[in-house]
Amino acid sequence: MAISVYDAPELTRTVRVGEDGLIALPMVGQKLKAAGLMPAELEKSIGSRLQEAGILMEPVVVVTVAEYASRPVSVVGAVRKPLTFQASGRVTLLDALARAEGLTSDAGTEILLSRAKPGGEDRELIRIPVIELMQMAKPELNYLLRGGEEIRVPEAQKVYVVGNVKKPGAYIVRDGTPMTVLKVLALAEGLERYSQKEAYIYRAEGSSGVRREILVQLSQVMARKRPDETLLPEDLLYIPEAKGKKATLGALEKAASFGMATVSGVLIWH
Repeated sequence: MAISVYDAPELTRTVRVGEDGLIALPMVGQKLKAAGLMPAELEKSIGSRLQEAGILMEPVVVVTVAEYASRPVSVVGAVRKPLTFQASGRVTLLDALARAEGLTSDAGTEILLSRAKPGGEDRELIRIPVIELMQMAKPELNYLLRGGEEIRVPEAQKVYVVGNVKKPGAYIVRDGTPMTVLKVLALAEGLERYSQKEAYIYRAEGSSGVRREILVQLSQVMARKRPDETLLPEDLLYIPEAKGKKATLGALEKAASFGMATVSGVLIWH
């Protein structure tokens, strides 16, 4: 706080509000309460104390906030620039996300806002749907931030596909839409040649992290003789390569190429 007392340079100074919410001024004696007061209210409090102590008869006190250091807002998770800043002035949830340069492509479908409950030390967790906030379908979701809030943007849940596909990788499960084997194969741009008729889903069981292997009759699923298999978040779908089939077809292709080349040579010779 920058405290200026007219015609009293010895009382004019910059002080920091302590963790106990009090400030100390010279010649006043005991500390003054600053927490919970507006600058104008603190001006009156300081003036009254100076009069009571007999230091000044009619003090003119001006108080301004030199630096906000007790209203931090943290933005972490799937944002482009995680940061912590001071909530000076009017700051909303969208303002905080803009300071973090927006969400990444891996962001999930909701934002978690943790803040202190009014009039208490307990905290509450508010879940905010991203679509409703960004499209302003519900303006009341753009909460006003007063400091002390923590904003977390969880990453979206994913499934993984590896093996004999054209584009292996991790694929986001958006908006709670179920992901299936055929859907993830479509995202992976289909199978490569020489794939086996079976595939395998590896699914984590419990907190141990041990993965259970689930057999998928892939050829029957693709032929619509079996229902499509549903994948859960963090599932891994493995498509094995049929190496024996690849070797056999490779040999046949080489023989066919050799035969065509021989026939072409005979035709040219004739």
